[in-house]
Amino acid sequence: MPGRHITDHQMRLYMKYRQTDSPPVAAAKASFSTSTAYRIEKDRRRLPSQKKAPRGRRRPDPLARVFETEIAPMLKAAPGVRPVTIFEELLRRHPELGAGIRRTLERRIRAWRAIHGEEQEVIFRQTHEPGQRGLSDFTDMGELGVTIAGVPLDHRLYHFRLAYSGFEHAHVVLGGESFVALAEGLQNALWSLGGAPREHRTDSLSAAFCNLDRDAKDDLTRRYEDLCAHYGMRPSRNNRGIAHENGAIESSHGHLKRAIGDALLLRGTADFDDLAAYRGFIDEIASRRNARNAKRIDSERSALQDLPDRRTSDYEEVIVHVTSSGGFTLRKVFYTVPSRLIGHRLRVRLYDDHLDVFVGGTHLLTLPRGRPHPNGKHDQVVDYRHVIHSLRRKPMALLNLVYRDQLFPREAYRRAFDVLRKRLPDKKACRIMVDLLALAHERGCEAELANQLTADLNDGRLPDLNRLRTHFAPDPAQVPNVVVRLAPLATYECLIGTAEIGGAA
Repeated sequence: MPGRHITDHQMRLYMKYRQTDSPPVAAAKASFSTSTAYRIEKDRRRLPSQKKAPRGRRRPDPLARVFETEIAPMLKAAPGVRPVTIFEELLRRHPELGAGIRRTLERRIRAWRAIHGEEQEVIFRQTHEPGQRGLSDFTDMGELGVTIAGVPLDHRLYHFRLAYSGFEHAHVVLGGESFVALAEGLQNALWSLGGAPREHRTDSLSAAFCNLDRDAKDDLTRRYEDLCAHYGMRPSRNNRGIAHENGAIESSHGHLKRAIGDALLLRGTADFDDLAAYRGFIDEIASRRNARNAKRIDSERSALQDLPDRRTSDYEEVIVHVTSSGGFTLRKVFYTVPSRLIGHRLRVRLYDDHLDVFVGGTHLLTLPRGRPHPNGKHDQVVDYRHVIHSLRRKPMALLNLVYRDQLFPREAYRRAFDVLRKRLPDKKACRIMVDLLALAHERGCEAELANQLTADLNDGRLPDLNRLRTHFAPDPAQVPNVVVRLAPLATYECLIGTAEIGGAA
């Protein structure tokens, strides 16, 4: 083996064996030739790597005349400037340099910054103790393209993780980052885990505090501290904009979202029948990930604090007034309720995905939660059953009704009204449409009637109200004829003895 090919390690071995052996023997033990050993004997002070002549340039330096005079001043004036920006500026000033200098420029800038650049922030890796810290954060899921019955689902994922064992829990959140979403997701995670860590860490929760006045911010802070105190956890937050301080969960976001994305690909579709099916899908993925850390999670459970006897509130409570419009407005959303509640004050418990409505302590109904439009425009959550009785008396109100589009329970009803308006006078079209909604309500045939309307519209026919009423009317032939025969009273005397009858007389 030529001497120029031996390594520094072989050289060190040779020098070690040379203390007791001759050059040929030491060379054999170091795995190179005798001639190489005698060459080394002539210069034993330098390692092979030190004997290599420095490699010179094989072509002229294209940046020689501009780096110190133009590039370095730009780097000093704007330390954060990107190399591609400097590259584009150089080509603008010196078109003769050509596009081939880009990689050379990037290497030179990287080397310059290593010597002359600013100090960078150091990440201090932490040692996590079992049962010490749990972390919460939200992550946007829009990029996965999940749909519910064909409708895109605008949602986030609340994500909880134990720093030591890696236990994870994910909860689908329909609104933004709010206290309600945090409280519900956190409590679901803790009760699923079976214990609580001693510290709960979040980001600055800026989204939950956005657009709140001072009193509302103070109230939200107090409620969050009360939530943590209920479970014996010490609340802590990382500094605003410093995501790596929450790194034990921030890095896990990407892994979880990739796992969900892969599972959707294997599933073959990102469409789900309903929200419950999608939430079950997310729960299954989180369970699979926890199964891989089962031993570590089980060992941490023994270090967790015991849970309290019950959950605490994971909702906001608001008092609303039902107006003459048959509903109330809450957070830029109008909700209809039964008209008998007009004039009443209702107590509403506001959850992430639904509202519970109370009169005093009596629960009346549950409504799906609505959200205002992204542009801030108000929205409506309407149940046609709440207003149909009044609408039958004023069918023309349907024509310019503010929440007309939300009134129709299914797309077939909306299509039917559009066709009726095109082919009939407005007054008659409104009357037929209101009667169709009334038929769906009174006969309990909303889905079946929608199918009939779709068939008629596809065939180019207008809905025939009389035919539909007959179709969905109860069939007299299917109504059982119940005949009640009363037994004679003397029959009951057989059930007791004659002696008892005489004695009773």
